[in-house]
Amino acid sequence: MRLAKFALFAAAALAAVLVPLTAQAPKAAPAKKKKLLAIGQVKGFQHDATSHGLATVWKIGQESGLYDTYIRTDTELLTKKKLGGNAKNLDYFDAIFFYTTGELDLSDDQKRDLLSFVKDDGKGYIGSHSAADTLYKWPEYGEMVGGYFDHHPWNQFDAPVIVEDRTFPATRHLPPTFTVHDEIYQFKDYSRDRVRVLMRLDASKIDLGRKNVNRTDKDFAVSWVRRYGKGRVFYSTLGHREEVWDRRDIQQMWLEGIKWAMGLSEGDATPRPMPAGE
Repeated sequence: MRLAKFALFAAAALAAVLVPLTAQAPKAAPAKKKKLLAIGQVKGFQHDATSHGLATVWKIGQESGLYDTYIRTDTELLTKKKLGGNAKNLDYFDAIFFYTTGELDLSDDQKRDLLSFVKDDGKGYIGSHSAADTLYKWPEYGEMVGGYFDHHPWNQFDAPVIVEDRTFPATRHLPPTFTVHDEIYQFKDYSRDRVRVLMRLDASKIDLGRKNVNRTDKDFAVSWVRRYGKGRVFYSTLGHREEVWDRRDIQQMWLEGIKWAMGLSEGDATPRPMPAGE
């Protein structure tokens, strides 16, 4: 009995010592959220889903707690030059997101800073849909992205998609094949020698005799990644329709693509040819 009482007393005494120590232990600092600059400037074809897409990118950043999105419809912040007031510049951000069209309002200095942001600073670039229908007069931009728009022969249709890479973070949650009703671009100035294709159209299930089908290799990429100097590039042609942005599997694709571009996850971006036999 005395031994039991002593054990209880000792435990109570130890707890009295440990509780204050535990209470005084410093709490782990929350991880610093990344910063994403999302640009929605339009200088050509008007996409009704642009604002919806940008809002979705903002939403999944908030839900994940990983990044804050600064949405702009101008290009003023695409510079490393110090700006007046409390305006941010590229040095403040970890990645940029484009849902853009046409020849944007960029000076030669801004173009140089944008490329340097990705290539030299090791930051991220994420392009959605018409980001590949942007800045044709600036070939270095198309080289960074990985290709330019070259018609959408099937317009909006039930696109049969093959997921080539089911190990990459942005596509590992997807099934081997799926269908999405969207407008899928065909690309020019695009080569598997410099990008790693994550998804493509199933050429056996689409009409290759349609007007403006220009690729003879049947290689119609849907999403890809690439390393650009020290930086990372993620692009997907998906996003013409608002309903596509509302799909949880596509939102997961964008979240993981943004995370990878920001360096928050790892994935193999080594270029590779179309899988044999396909």
